[in-house]
Amino acid sequence: MDARDDRLAMADALERRRQAESRAAAALLEGFVRDATTAGIVPERLTARTYDGRTRVRTSVTGWYLKRDRSVGVDTAARFYVLSTPGGLAERLRGAALSPSDPPLELGRGARDGESLPLAEALEKRLTGGNAWG
Repeated sequence: MDARDDRLAMADALERRRQAESRAAAALLEGFVRDATTAGIVPERLTARTYDGRTRVRTSVTGWYLKRDRSVGVDTAARFYVLSTPGGLAERLRGAALSPSDPPLELGRGARDGESLPLAEALEKRLTGGNAWG
């Protein structure tokens, strides 16, 4: 094997690990949605923050925020969202169209603020906060 083959093998292994992590996180989100619904924690229309951080805009996503800063959320179908958007004029008027992302097992991993949080811990905090959370 040459160096190129080694890099391809490493990239393939990393992708398999990322997919496995995403499947595990998706299972946690499914459990959260089930538990939140059972506990009567009411989902709400989520908003997204513009990239400049100054404005929040409407979205079509209904679910729960997973962090107090409202940067990530999960919808009622257990899909994970990063709640940020470019925030152009059209989005400010009509609302932001968001696409779900692959969920991580650690929220904020690699972020500049250094505030990462295991997904399981974030979900537990959200559940214990109930409808008064946030």
